[in-house]
Amino acid sequence: MTTPDKGAASRTETSAAPPAAAPARRGPAPGPGRMMSGPAEKSMNFKGSGLRLLSQMRPERGIMSVAVVLGVASVALNVLGPKVLGHATDLIISGLIGRKLPAGLTKAQAAEQLRAHGQGGLADMVGAMPVIPGRGIDFGAIGTVLLGVTLIYVCAALFGFLQARIATRVVQRAVFRMREQVEEKLSRLPLSYFDTQQRGEVLSRATNDIDNIQQTLQQTLSQILASLLTIVGVLAMMFWITPLLAVVALLTVPVSVFVAAKVGKRAQPQFVQQWKTTGKLNAHIEEMYTGHALVKVFGRQREAAALFREQNDALHAAGFKAQFISGIIQPAMMFIGNINYVLVAVVGGLRVASGALSIGDVQAFIQYSRQFSQPLTQVASMANLVQSGVASAERVFELLDADEQQPDTRPPGARADTVRAAGRVAFEKVSFRYEADKPLIDGLSLSVQPGQTVAIVGPTGAGKTTLVNLLMRFYEVNGGRITLDGADIAELPREELRAQIGMVLQDTWLFGGTIAENIAYGAPEGTPFEKVVEAAKATHVDRFVRTLPDGYDSVIDDEGGNVSVGEKQLITIARAFLAEPAILVLDEATSSVDTRTEVLIQHAMAQLRTGRTSFVIAHRLSTIRDADLILVMESGAIVEQGSHDALLAADGAYARLYAAQFAEAVAETE
Repeated sequence: MTTPDKGAASRTETSAAPPAAAPARRGPAPGPGRMMSGPAEKSMNFKGSGLRLLSQMRPERGIMSVAVVLGVASVALNVLGPKVLGHATDLIISGLIGRKLPAGLTKAQAAEQLRAHGQGGLADMVGAMPVIPGRGIDFGAIGTVLLGVTLIYVCAALFGFLQARIATRVVQRAVFRMREQVEEKLSRLPLSYFDTQQRGEVLSRATNDIDNIQQTLQQTLSQILASLLTIVGVLAMMFWITPLLAVVALLTVPVSVFVAAKVGKRAQPQFVQQWKTTGKLNAHIEEMYTGHALVKVFGRQREAAALFREQNDALHAAGFKAQFISGIIQPAMMFIGNINYVLVAVVGGLRVASGALSIGDVQAFIQYSRQFSQPLTQVASMANLVQSGVASAERVFELLDADEQQPDTRPPGARADTVRAAGRVAFEKVSFRYEADKPLIDGLSLSVQPGQTVAIVGPTGAGKTTLVNLLMRFYEVNGGRITLDGADIAELPREELRAQIGMVLQDTWLFGGTIAENIAYGAPEGTPFEKVVEAAKATHVDRFVRTLPDGYDSVIDDEGGNVSVGEKQLITIARAFLAEPAILVLDEATSSVDTRTEVLIQHAMAQLRTGRTSFVIAHRLSTIRDADLILVMESGAIVEQGSHDALLAADGAYARLYAAQFAEAVAETE
């Protein structure tokens, strides 16, 4: 009742029928300095990806509606402020003019006297403003207006703060759901997907790209909403004050839109390239970090550094082009806004001189023209953030849209209710291929009885690991079937099937935690500590754990760097022992350890195999002499099978393999 060792799970947790278009990569991961070619980048669908990104916030549409209402209220008050301030300006100018006019006259009489004295322009201004001849500035009225403006702006700020807070919550929850979607998607992807992807590239999509999406939404969502509402509100006020000046202000809008669209179109491919290159660079760094010892041993530091510089230069070039091109938008929009300001000031001054407008209205209109061009500039200046975020969103959506494994025919039951299988395994005319035109296994049949130990030997590429992957349903067979206790494993939920199988791989995996936690990883939750110790004693782990200062509470890092290779292997064997699986899959676990540790591991694995059906992928033929059945595979077919002595007596493929290893061993001793 165990899941596979997580070292395998990270590479082979899920499965699907092998794709024909994207052949799976088999064998070891790319070594240090070796790069796999990633999938071809699709053309950027800015509109589609942008709308899909916004749809991630659909569950928050209720609270988002509240944010919109608060935004409307905030913008409405901010838009009202200049108009009220314009009235205060009119009061000041009217007082300055009124105190210079004779008291007792009406406004019309005062205007007539001014015209009679050749001051027609001033007369028109008096007619357009609330001037009272003989009365100076009314500071009480001005104070009332300023108090009202203060309250308006305080309320606008409060509503804006609440709107921004709600928008932040919406963004954080949306990104939280997106991370969950990516995590769930990774668990549903087939092994073939990970075989054709660089690990660093996948990690970059799940981390860097999602972080970039979060930053983009956080910095732009609230600001864009406020800017769009401001544009609408300001435009309405401008037409209310004077339609003529409003039309003048609108003359520059088509130019602004044209410039922003043209520049944005040129910048978008650069953002796509920037994040594509980021993924490649992360993949290279990840490979260099995990293989840093090999890089140093083989003297490949210069090559690794050269490849890093090449990809870093490519990232620098793409990032510079993206930011530079998109950065042109803001100064261009500011230039167009300044032209708009000049036009409004000139035409507004002429309208004041003709008496068609008051100075306060022109002042308010000039403020509105600034408020009108400012959000346009802000929206345009955020184009680089939006384009970068949408480029990252498309990369994440490509991951989310990847073909998934075939669904189980029925949902899994509770793990605690899973009955341990007897361990009878049968391959019935099984056929499989990684690529449609390259058969690997064709018509393979095999029957394994409960408790038998089956060793699988053969040259590299013969199909040994593939056979085990098919049993684990990391891949689906193309023909025939595999049964467990007579039941077709294709009809069993993967979780229940893998709960019957334990794996001990040549490449061990330990996570950051205590030794006890690592041993108990494959066992049901709540397993007593005494059971952990029993498993450790049975697999010779207890011997070296007792020598550690903290014993079973000793913390090891995620790479297992503070325990030896052999000790790591013994811990993974103890993990499988504690899980008590019905079937064991053992990859050769002793090829990289010393002779004494090899003996300990062999004893531990012998103890582990007792009473269980075992499949042993063997490289050292001397380690599988006691196997009940030895399968010799070549080119995906079983060419020989039998016991060690029988196969040697047959003097066939197994005898040749054994003789080659024996001759090699003799040559080494000489």
